Amino acid sequence: MKDPYLIIKRPVITEKSTWLKEKNREVCFEVDPHANKIEIKQAVEQLFKVKVERVRVINKRGKERRVGRNVGRTKNWKKAYVKLKEGEKMIEYFEAV
Repeated sequence: MKDPYLIIKRPVITEKSTWLKEKNREVCFEVDPHANKIEIKQAVEQLFKVKVERVRVINKRGKERRVGRNVGRTKNWKKAYVKLKEGEKMIEYFEAV
């Protein structure tokens, strides 16, 4: 099994992710693009000591960016929404640092 710190890169903190955390017990992470749902679930359970109900993933395409006349792209990345089981404590992002 891969190191969980290599699978879970960072939390994604946006208005939507904050709302989902409060209402649906879902947390959002940027994850390794090669990780699958099973690996993500195991990594979250191992890092934060919680039980995961389900994992949804989204592949995000990088955006075009300009600096003067130079055009480049940001990297493609993967986002995972992780729903915690009922009765589990909510994840605080700074716990597993």
